[in-house]
Amino acid sequence: MQKFDVLIVGAGMVGLTLALALRKSSQLKIAMVDTQAVTELDDTIDVRVSAINVASKNIFENLGIWSIIESSRAQDYQHMHVWGKAGLGKLDFSAQESSSFPPEDSLGWIVENKVIRHALWQQAQADEGIVFFTDNKLASISHGESEVFASFVQEVDSAPTLPIIAKLVVGADGANSWVRQQMNMEMIFKDYDHHAIVATVACPQGHKNTAWQVFLPTGPLAFLPLKQAGSQVSNSISSLSTLKENSDLCSIVYSTSPDDAARLTALEPVDFSKELTAASDGKLGDITLKSARFTYPLTMRLAQDFVKDRVVLIGDAAHTIHPLAGQGVNLGLLDAAALAQTLTAKLKDSNESYYHGSGAELVNTADLKAFSRWRKSEATEMIAAMAGIKQAFTPQQSPVKLLRGVGMNILNNFPPAKKRLIAQALGIKADLPELAYQKDSL
Repeated sequence: MQKFDVLIVGAGMVGLTLALALRKSSQLKIAMVDTQAVTELDDTIDVRVSAINVASKNIFENLGIWSIIESSRAQDYQHMHVWGKAGLGKLDFSAQESSSFPPEDSLGWIVENKVIRHALWQQAQADEGIVFFTDNKLASISHGESEVFASFVQEVDSAPTLPIIAKLVVGADGANSWVRQQMNMEMIFKDYDHHAIVATVACPQGHKNTAWQVFLPTGPLAFLPLKQAGSQVSNSISSLSTLKENSDLCSIVYSTSPDDAARLTALEPVDFSKELTAASDGKLGDITLKSARFTYPLTMRLAQDFVKDRVVLIGDAAHTIHPLAGQGVNLGLLDAAALAQTLTAKLKDSNESYYHGSGAELVNTADLKAFSRWRKSEATEMIAAMAGIKQAFTPQQSPVKLLRGVGMNILNNFPPAKKRLIAQALGIKADLPELAYQKDSL
């Protein structure tokens, strides 16, 4: 048997953030299980990106990896431009309009997922208190009186891996969580009846450090600015594989009906590019597709409880939301920071007697339930907000379209309401985990 304090299943962005956050404030021994190898960084640009808000940037900064991410490929944006294709309204946000003092320099950053995971992985690998298990998948987890037992699948062509004993298991293994299924933790599901198309495109008029989003009759289309690079795009089309040094690149997230998504992905690249140009009203110029297109279904998921026995769910294992506001990964990172705070606060309160074999528990049921209420409340609030925005921009009769457009224009010219929306985009709100505040304020 191999003994650890915490077993984290899933070494993606959220799981790795939890491991580093725990080690920052404690001496806990962490086991991480994930057979998906980390992607080495090169000059290729991945179509899978995340919109990182200020709160998440603070988490990364406090863990000592933000400078690595920022120096790799992170594109900041200072503005957001949102408009309705079928209506008359628009919204414009600027970092300088935020209510924070001093104002934030950026509303957020668009970063490739592989860049974030690589930085986190390298930091975790350098920590002797974090041990990776990457050869075999887990076979089962079971509970004892005060511990959890996890056994591995023993592959014929690989060395056997001894079972793990831990005080707590964390499922950070994504939307189709194996941990959640093993524990029979019930979920609430809702099919958004949308598929998302993601790809990389070139916009000759430039993204202008702006995140663009248009609400079409079929759903939202976002253009997220990418850092400029003279490189080949991951999974690129051969005839379009080489980007010019100063091209203005964007990552698109196009949410539409399943039938329309199938139609769009079947189009020739030049025809797909023309549809993007028309959909965006030519605001970014004649768009050119620069990568393969990937499509995935959009589903809302919410665990009825994030905690069961000695198992905790975080990130997509606990909740998934519509990507129209780009808040999914930020919710997961806050889960990680909040759980780390919950566990390490308990250690501080017990004067670290846990480490000395005094019989002190790592965490008790009441603390875990409080964590679950804290994070489920925010996830529920975000799910409701996404549903409200999506509903507001569904096709309506002409009078409703006109009122919606007028309402957007009024909001665009009402500073108090805009400041509140900007604060939401920044991730600045009450009851954040300590790691989500600026470094000098901790």
